[in-house]
Amino acid sequence: MNTFIRKNLLTIIGIPLGALAGFLYWKFVGCNTGTCAITSNPLNSTLYGSVMGGLVFSMFKKNKKAKQ
Repeated sequence: MNTFIRKNLLTIIGIPLGALAGFLYWKFVGCNTGTCAITSNPLNSTLYGSVMGGLVFSMFKKNKKAKQ
């Protein structure tokens, strides 16, 4: 289990940070009309933010095979 966490640490950090960013985006920017698919609902915005945060942070993971 420890190796899983060590290998995916950036993704694990990115998910809650993205969720927080998604929630804050809904809270302060949001959608006034309620017709926006993602930002009209705090749950949708938080889930979308967590997925995007995990994806963005996982891009910075180093590839061990490229070093060899």
